[in-house]
Amino acid sequence: MAFTEEITFFAETNFRNQRKRFGIKAPDRRKHAYIIGKTGMGKTTLLENMAIQDIASGKGLGIIDPHGEFAEKMLAFVPKERIDDVIYFNPSDTRFPIAFNPMERVALNQRHLVASGLLGVFKKIWPDVWSPRMEYLLSNAILSLLEIPGSTLLGINRMFAEKDFRKKIVAQLSDPVVKAFWEKEYAQYQERFATEASAAIQNKVGQFISNPLIRNIVGQETSSFDLRKIMDEGKILIMNLSKGKIGEENSRLLGAMLVTKIYLTAMTRVDIPREEDRRDFYLYVDEFQNFATESFASILSEARKYRLNLTLAHQYVAQMDETVQDAVFGNVGSMISFRVGAQDAELLEKEFSPEFMIQDLVNLGFAQIYLKLMIDGVASRPFSATTLAPYPIPKDNFKAEITRKSEEKYGTEQIKVEEGIAEYFAKDKENKLVSEFVGQGTKSEDRGNEKRKEQRPADKTFEANCIVDGKRIFVSFEPDGRRPIYCQEHLELLRAGKLDKPERIVPDRASVGGVFEKRINSSYARPLPPPQIKREFVSRHVEAVKPISLKELPKKENKEINLFELRAILEESIKNKEIEKNPEPQVYVKSEERDLGKKMSGVIRPGESVKF
Repeated sequence: MAFTEEITFFAETNFRNQRKRFGIKAPDRRKHAYIIGKTGMGKTTLLENMAIQDIASGKGLGIIDPHGEFAEKMLAFVPKERIDDVIYFNPSDTRFPIAFNPMERVALNQRHLVASGLLGVFKKIWPDVWSPRMEYLLSNAILSLLEIPGSTLLGINRMFAEKDFRKKIVAQLSDPVVKAFWEKEYAQYQERFATEASAAIQNKVGQFISNPLIRNIVGQETSSFDLRKIMDEGKILIMNLSKGKIGEENSRLLGAMLVTKIYLTAMTRVDIPREEDRRDFYLYVDEFQNFATESFASILSEARKYRLNLTLAHQYVAQMDETVQDAVFGNVGSMISFRVGAQDAELLEKEFSPEFMIQDLVNLGFAQIYLKLMIDGVASRPFSATTLAPYPIPKDNFKAEITRKSEEKYGTEQIKVEEGIAEYFAKDKENKLVSEFVGQGTKSEDRGNEKRKEQRPADKTFEANCIVDGKRIFVSFEPDGRRPIYCQEHLELLRAGKLDKPERIVPDRASVGGVFEKRINSSYARPLPPPQIKREFVSRHVEAVKPISLKELPKKENKEINLFELRAILEESIKNKEIEKNPEPQVYVKSEERDLGKKMSGVIRPGESVKF
């Protein structure tokens, strides 16, 4: 196969019955290429044909494949002279895991970029549980670990779960804002609130790093490959992130971190003053929506100046977030469309009209495309073409040799990796101080070390004096003037019963921080003993009861009921009720007649009678 370094061929046109191959020039590829189409239409074949030409031409390239077939097929097209240029990153190979630490050796001016990138990755993978509080806590944890050499993603959960580990990290921080968060804000959280706040982080990050396959990759302190060196020297980085082998969520998380890390590495090329001196690096991302975080918009708009040239492919527009959609349609130079659905055709019609309409986009055949091609920095008018057939796989290929050499050069034996991770969790277990309260023993890892006279921990300590001989010692708690404090020697004597009980300490108010000078001879105040309850039989006292006869009670005579009288009362009551309901009409009487009636009261009128 003979390929030119200037043009990468991928399709052919049919003009006046003459089929002519065409491609895209290297300078135009810096504006990126976007490929969309339904499954089975030929997108991956187009990517393969372009990548094969880049490999044969000696160019530097990276391939991120969430299915695995594209990545494995490209191994067969690597010529013998480029075998040593290949880094085959295959997480499913558990025998020789290749290390990838996204937190390794991050410059001071890039720490916030790395933290933002990792937060964007986690936010994309776990949108259902994401919250502002989760982002706030996780951001401070990542920024803290980025300051400490040798930190990995394994340290995130330790920052929330292990108090001693957190103290050790915070003590080394130089960022005043991050340090103040842990010392003044997080330290004030109640234990229950702190547990609830960090539970979602520990749950999701824990699921990711609890998988030995992933833990052995991101848990190694030093990455096996240098991305900056790969870009500058034109190496071949093939990343096989097969969902079927490592799981969909792990594939998305690793892929998103790799894309972010590649972009941040490309930004470090700013130390090469002239843009022409920066070597082109071509990154192919199949099903790129799986790895496109919110920061992907920045990658599309800024990667060109760092000579990071993207070729992106996926199936339909709705797979992208709105922010990524705007970035793709606003920054991509070359746009290639296979057959799409009606909804996508409606969006793409704006890009391809008036030459091609919705009906044209939904009726394309296999391997047929409509495209707008970047030609010498200017987008062409839309035209139709047919993609090239796939290149046949060479019979004599070096696929097995490439895999073996990549394991030997970049992989580490699984046993050694797991031993290193175990050491990472064990090396921070330091000796604790020994202190003793009267009547209480304090356990210590150094209890058996009789020769040790004085202990100085790495964490914050307080100066104090031994209660027996006044020897200067250091303790892990702030002395309050009431608790006796011993050096190691006298503590052992107290435990053996060879030392008398201590005297009560009365702190001198003028003394400072644990130096006590005043003592009095008296015993310690002890709690009152529990009340003694006498166990005696308790019986109820019952007074004598005098019987009463019912015959002696006075009898009440029953009153006879007069039925006639009761009947008369009821009739009168009913009559009065009827009068109230239907009163007789009142006759108006003049005042003169009313006065006359008053004067004639007591006079018998005709027709009236008097009863005696």
